[in-house]
Amino acid sequence: MSQAIATSNRSDGSDESDTTLGAAGSSMPAPHPMNKSWLESHAGSVCPVGRHRMASAQHPRTYATQSKGAYASMVSTPNAKPSSPPTSAQTRTPGSGLGRLPLPPAKEGPGFDFEHFYHDELALKHDQNTYRYFNNINRLAQRAPMGHLANSEAQEITVWCSNDYQNMSRHPRVLEAMKSTIDKYGAGAGGTRNIAGHNKHVEHIESVLARLHRKDAALVFGSCYAANDATLTVLGSKLPNCVILSDSSNHASMIQGIKHSGAKKMIYKHNDMQDLEAKLQSIPVNTPKIIAFESVYSMCGTVGPIEKTIELAKKYGAITFLDEVHAVGMYGPHGAGVAEHLDWMLNASMPPGKLKGTLMDSIDIITGTLGKAYGNVGGYIAGSNRMVDLIRSFAPQFIFSTTLPPAVLTGAATAIEVLMESNHTRQLQQIRTRELKHALLNNNIPLQSNPSHIVPVLVGSAEKAKMASDLLLTQHGCYVQPINYPTVATGLERLRITPTPEHTSTHVAHLVDALKQVWQQLGLRTVSDLLAAPQDGTDKLAELFRHSQFKEDNSPLWSDAMLTLPSELLRGSNSAALRCQCKASPVDHFFSVPPLGVHA
Repeated sequence: MSQAIATSNRSDGSDESDTTLGAAGSSMPAPHPMNKSWLESHAGSVCPVGRHRMASAQHPRTYATQSKGAYASMVSTPNAKPSSPPTSAQTRTPGSGLGRLPLPPAKEGPGFDFEHFYHDELALKHDQNTYRYFNNINRLAQRAPMGHLANSEAQEITVWCSNDYQNMSRHPRVLEAMKSTIDKYGAGAGGTRNIAGHNKHVEHIESVLARLHRKDAALVFGSCYAANDATLTVLGSKLPNCVILSDSSNHASMIQGIKHSGAKKMIYKHNDMQDLEAKLQSIPVNTPKIIAFESVYSMCGTVGPIEKTIELAKKYGAITFLDEVHAVGMYGPHGAGVAEHLDWMLNASMPPGKLKGTLMDSIDIITGTLGKAYGNVGGYIAGSNRMVDLIRSFAPQFIFSTTLPPAVLTGAATAIEVLMESNHTRQLQQIRTRELKHALLNNNIPLQSNPSHIVPVLVGSAEKAKMASDLLLTQHGCYVQPINYPTVATGLERLRITPTPEHTSTHVAHLVDALKQVWQQLGLRTVSDLLAAPQDGTDKLAELFRHSQFKEDNSPLWSDAMLTLPSELLRGSNSAALRCQCKASPVDHFFSVPPLGVHA
């Protein structure tokens, strides 16, 4: 068993909540009263990840010191009566979470009791099953998708939840480009873009990104969290009386940018175009409006309705802000994301560069990452020359940050170019995803079906999700991360699996067998259980499962024809055979081959 590093801080925005892991403990308490109106307005959301709740779910407390600096009371709700007696941390009821952490010594002297404050905040995280434990997993460059634990290099594990979706972090061309760059230019950039940190490496990758998305310009940031935050902050604060319409399942970086901007926000139900249009209709036509949404939502795998969102934006005079973080490198004939993917034939017929009349051309602002499918670190925006220059000129997240290292920029640019040139790793990854989804359902293991590469296996309990993850790792050598509140709503906890091109059918069979054993060992709910549950709206997990299984628009984004492989290769082949077939299938022949005839 690995030694875990415990922390309550969220990870860097580039990895966002992919590393969330639930702790064992009591169920989530009732939502804070200040969130009631938001929760009511978002009831019934298909992908209720609770991310907009994160921005406002504060727990107001009052800490004061007494005569000897003793720790004072916590006010649990904003409506507590002033005369209510204080509840000391030392006298709370057993099981409150405070017993799990040793109390700090009593404060000596006057002033705020910081250590007790830290203690209580952490105890609250334990109580809510949102405390984060980091598993020490060391992925091997020459053995993907394998890794090892901190203290046992000899015992390899299979990593099933990495966001290195295309294994570009270990691609020979990427590694060689990074090694040669670091030998010649050193480890760091040497400054901000304004002072000694602007170089040919950053100019090159911004040119590559602009071509990839068929935009005028691009701008690179230290992370996509910073890119989203900075862009929405600047636009929302600069545009007069701006209103930002945000999908309820948007990432925390977008929510933070909206908050920082001070602009009015309107949150529409996840992927609900009727709700979005109703809100657009309520805004004066001449008021600047931004519609912020994602192409692939990382925790549920749902896909944003890009075409319909563009139609509404044009109808009501809004601009579109599309986060393609979990789609770049994964979709489209050149890996530009879902917006490119949906116009496959037109984009496949033309090399990267300006192309009018496509969905991607109609998106005003695209944001993406240099991590995930591109296997490195960093984020970016792409759009018009003037928009990019505005962000470059006003965003403090850009102005006051040291430029990414030359080797990082070169490695990321190389990965982008590799994935522009060929679709074979994308095809392999999609085939493995289909194979896994199909095997899970055939073995009575419930998942939230979706059109993307994300495989959310439904558990419905933070405690059991943590236990399942631990058993998979310690007994079966499979590392799968559990996801709980606030990344997903309470009661919809899950294991999030992300197959890669290097996973084989043997890996899939081993994982499915391990999951079957863990499901039986923990008595977790199966497909049969969820289908048999009452359909009265009281069982959130069963409702989510049924809804995802019977949605009409859940066909894989990568169609049978796009995969270009005969159906027999889907059964029992190894990655080498699949890669050979993929390499022999040029892009412009994708629609001339027979369908696979296999559906996830």
